[in-house]
Amino acid sequence: MTWLVGTSGWQYGDWRGVLYPEGVPQRLWLETYAAEFATVESNNAFYRLPSPESFAAWRDRTPPGFVMAVKASRFLTHVKRLAEPEEPVARLVGAAAELKDKLGPILLQLPPTLKADPGRLDRCLGCFPGGVRVAVEPRHDSWWTEEVRQILIARAAALCWADRLSRPQGPFWRTADWGYVRLHQGRVNFAYGESALRTWAGRVRDAGWRDACVYFNNDPGGAAVRNARRFARLL
Repeated sequence: MTWLVGTSGWQYGDWRGVLYPEGVPQRLWLETYAAEFATVESNNAFYRLPSPESFAAWRDRTPPGFVMAVKASRFLTHVKRLAEPEEPVARLVGAAAELKDKLGPILLQLPPTLKADPGRLDRCLGCFPGGVRVAVEPRHDSWWTEEVRQILIARAAALCWADRLSRPQGPFWRTADWGYVRLHQGRVNFAYGESALRTWAGRVRDAGWRDACVYFNNDPGGAAVRNARRFARLL
């Protein structure tokens, strides 16, 4: 099994002294990040889709084997709410394709107000070309049905295992042979303690996945960096 551990984003000023040495300019932060971590989740596309040239530049600035997951545009997930997905999916995939072999999974994080709509989800997942991995992070309890689980399985899409305040945010469905995990916030100053990290490491190891991406989204104060470092060692 292959585990890739990283953080959600890399452009955080309070990571100076934690990950980025004093004197390293911001234009070199990605290179500095990629020297330690093998993967990152890019949140940029959620707010504004980067240009194909930006994705190509990130590809060129990172070492061989590096993997960049991409959070899908909020236009698709929060404005359109998965309706009429063909054009926004095509635009996203067209730009992110410039990552080439460094393109990791695409994350669909659904708004917490979006109740289950299996038909919309299935149509949206069907818009992604073969070979592009998609992870889905629902945030409304109505999504936890057998119908939704079967759609994810049929589309080989991974249910994102998410955590907030050391509490799992959904069921531990294994809907693909690969996994996607997001750890949003620990209990003390956003950081996860040793017990929580060990519990999650056990879950990931025992999931039976062929490979998995794990991202810490608790960026304040460098908590994500410290937790990702420790988690990688635990795995």
